[in-house]
Amino acid sequence: MCGIVGALLRSGSVTEGLIEGLSVLEYRGYDSAGVAVAREQGVEVCKRSGRLANLENALRESGFGASPAGIGHTRWATHGEPSDSNAHPHTGRSGRLAVVHNGIIENHVELKRELLSAGESFTSETDTEVLARMIDRHWVEEGDDEDALLRAVARVVPRLKGYYALALLATTPRGPVLVAVRQGPPLVVGVTEDGGFLSSDQLGVLPRTRDVVFLEDGDVARVGPGRLQVTDARGVEVVREATTIAWDPSDSGKGKYPHHMLKEIHEQPDVIARTAFDRIDLGAGDVRFEGGAFDDAFCRSIERVQILACGTALHAGQIARYLIEGLAGIPVDFDFASEFRYRQPRVVEGTLALAITQSGETADTLAATRLARELGARTTAICNVAGSTQVRESDAAILTHAGPEVGVASTKAFTAQVAAAILLAVRLARSRGALPEHKARELLEELRMIRPKVESLLTDAAIARCRAVARQHAGKRGFLFLGRGINFPVALEGALKLKEIAYVHAEGYAAGEMKHGPIALVDNDMAILVINAAGAVAEKTRANIEQTKARGGVMISVGSDDASHAIAAMSVPVPVTSEWLSPLLNSIPLQLVAYHIAEIRGCDIDKPRNLAKSVTVE
Repeated sequence: MCGIVGALLRSGSVTEGLIEGLSVLEYRGYDSAGVAVAREQGVEVCKRSGRLANLENALRESGFGASPAGIGHTRWATHGEPSDSNAHPHTGRSGRLAVVHNGIIENHVELKRELLSAGESFTSETDTEVLARMIDRHWVEEGDDEDALLRAVARVVPRLKGYYALALLATTPRGPVLVAVRQGPPLVVGVTEDGGFLSSDQLGVLPRTRDVVFLEDGDVARVGPGRLQVTDARGVEVVREATTIAWDPSDSGKGKYPHHMLKEIHEQPDVIARTAFDRIDLGAGDVRFEGGAFDDAFCRSIERVQILACGTALHAGQIARYLIEGLAGIPVDFDFASEFRYRQPRVVEGTLALAITQSGETADTLAATRLARELGARTTAICNVAGSTQVRESDAAILTHAGPEVGVASTKAFTAQVAAAILLAVRLARSRGALPEHKARELLEELRMIRPKVESLLTDAAIARCRAVARQHAGKRGFLFLGRGINFPVALEGALKLKEIAYVHAEGYAAGEMKHGPIALVDNDMAILVINAAGAVAEKTRANIEQTKARGGVMISVGSDDASHAIAAMSVPVPVTSEWLSPLLNSIPLQLVAYHIAEIRGCDIDKPRNLAKSVTVE
């Protein structure tokens, strides 16, 4: 989950650009940060624990000089606590090689023991330093030039077990060398006549070029000005086609907002429109995906759907389950991707595995999808990143077009995933004749008109209501989020947002389950947010409100059911829409309540403790 950047320029200095790249990638980890640059006699390293600002201060104080080549790293700790010594980059004994690493080397203890017996010494607790020392030793044995370095890498990589993305910076008699290695976590490369650039995320490359190459598993790449040479896992030179990225680098800034999260909450009207509107065919009462994906023949062959996702994306997947079963009549299972792989799953004939992921690089989701394919499923994805591994490996994909999401707590990516799930459910239903044309048209018309309703939840008055809830209840001992039907996953997501950024205990429950145990937690120091949309289960949910209120629960009603607001202590009204679409609206007040509680508690909203954005390790 760490962030990697690297650059080799034709002229000029890389240091400022490395820091700019790390600032964009800091959402991937902020336990420590460091850079290494090439000097004539070796590599020079500066690294500090804590936030990137600590590294920037150290660079200013040290008078770190100019260099045309360097690598940088921002860390989410896996092996060894956050500290200066455990921060990346790590170097070999020769002082001519530095390595930064995203991922985990599972057999590093065995390799370290081997190196210790050979007389090697270590200065950190990390698995990454084992790599640096091992590659450096082999490089010394092979020679001192670029080809010798590549031979050393070829000797080491087959011995590694785990997921890893590496950037290597080396000094040779003919100048600096920049090498990238991928086996699992993402690495993106961009090349211009002025320089070669690499990053864990396309955001780190976009300021230099929009034409990027997504390296594939097993690739080893030499990167430089006007130069990209890639060999695959067999050692055969290959050509990786470039993808042009439409995102604007300025999209990753905060704009007028104090936090990325708040900016991204406010972007949701645009995001839902980009995800959905161009795909709606009102004339036919249907949905049209790009390239003819999910055509009638494909959809009619589906007998079962297996949803695979993690965290917020799994909550979107649970909403997708209600949609697909309710509209299309297809049985749906969902799994934590991290558990699917280890429970000896069974996949029946005609199964469609649907992966939901913002980044398209989530290690657990990728592995689960690959297993589902091995078991006979066809694979599809709902994803935000064109060119990501999940999209490239899928038989079909729905891109959400949410743009870069920098806040660690997902907001706009979630609602975009829900919007994509609505479209997919309608397409499946229409292909099978499960949803009449006029019913589909009504639902799609409602979706097409939802933007002003979303915008109404982001007005000053609507935000003030959410802020009032936060101020009233920020000091509560705990929070329960309750929902039924398609809004039960919304309750789960609301609780997750609060846990992620405000560090308070919160749980999401199916409202009908309260009487089966959780109601014992209820007292006047427990805030209870109930999500209730006007629809089939509204009356049942109101009964659960009354039951909980009778035990002293402090009830906050969120949704379009006016009768629920009437019996609650506080309410956040939401515009009426189809119950199928209600999660798009009901999620937004919960995001704002979590945001304002975190603000009141003085939490680091965009970079919550212990978390990182793109989970590329198990």
